[in-house]
Amino acid sequence: MIESVVSSSGTKKRVVVGMSGGVDSSVTAWLLKQQGYEVVGLFMKNWEDDDDSEYCSTRQDWLDAASVADVVGVDIEAVNFAAEYKDRVFADFLREYSAGRTPNPDVLCNAEIKFKAFLDHAMSLGADHIATGHYARVRSVQTDHGQRFQLLKALDHTKDQSYFLHRLNQAQLSRTLFPLGEIPKTEVRRIAQELGLPNAAKKDSTGICFIGERPFREFLNRYLPTQPGAIRTEDGKQVGTHHGLSFYTLGQRKGLGIGGVKGYQQADGTGATWYVARKDLATNTLYVVDGHDHPWLLSHQLKADQVSWVDGQGPVLGNYAAKTRYRQADAACRLVASDADGFELTFPDPQWAVTPGQSAVLYDGDVCLGGGIIS
Repeated sequence: MIESVVSSSGTKKRVVVGMSGGVDSSVTAWLLKQQGYEVVGLFMKNWEDDDDSEYCSTRQDWLDAASVADVVGVDIEAVNFAAEYKDRVFADFLREYSAGRTPNPDVLCNAEIKFKAFLDHAMSLGADHIATGHYARVRSVQTDHGQRFQLLKALDHTKDQSYFLHRLNQAQLSRTLFPLGEIPKTEVRRIAQELGLPNAAKKDSTGICFIGERPFREFLNRYLPTQPGAIRTEDGKQVGTHHGLSFYTLGQRKGLGIGGVKGYQQADGTGATWYVARKDLATNTLYVVDGHDHPWLLSHQLKADQVSWVDGQGPVLGNYAAKTRYRQADAACRLVASDADGFELTFPDPQWAVTPGQSAVLYDGDVCLGGGIIS
């Protein structure tokens, strides 16, 4: 989105940048300053239950962000959104896992924290815009209904993060800048190294922000009760015991503890390759199947609820593309039903391990239309 960096009063427009301590948000701040904006950095602290543990890097991230702000030449402040995060994101995360689904808290964090609590705080600081280091683009278009804002994929499709941003609305997009949407990740690293940023070689963060690199089951055990039950095959044979349905997701292959079950050897003598295929909450049973392409793991359709459309209203029924998980190529699909309560997609090619709780996000070319939670 190209616009003037000077306000109507003749002063530089102010952009508040969410600076996480990572290389992407650091280069974002520098790029905007180069473009002529007045840039202010804001470091968000969203989690503090075990901030001093080996897995939570908040303190180091803050030091990195402050060091970068000094090099780039911008002011930075820290703001604590831990209470909002726990109430708006983490509580929903636990509810979904308790119901046997697999949520994506990064989607909710973007909608509720980074582009709501953060946006509100930035506006109180007199910001004209906010900016983050996400790989995505915003485009302003004129329609019969006036100016509208589209969410687009990043030009670097290998880093595109529009999937995580699909719940953003018109008001949020109208205030948001995504400078990295126009350049490849390799260029971001090059800029950081050329500037001598202290975090130029810092690894990208992975996983859920409040879990970090810690063992997932160990973390969930603190908050959800363990309810062991049977692991069964499609024919009902018990082949093991699970620790609780919350700890498993559809398509999961590792950590099942049932590698060498008798009677399930292949012709070459190797054991079966087990995948989680179904959860039965009523009987607390985890069903597994042998083989990646077992019919239980393949779906030609899905239903989604908790719908959020970028434009504020759903697209017309017809042919689009969809992602049912982040690291997935766009899959051709047809929107066959849509209303305020949800939508339904069909796929000519079966989709693997379509997982309740994850987001189904709809695209028309590079334009992200929005999506919903797979039900």
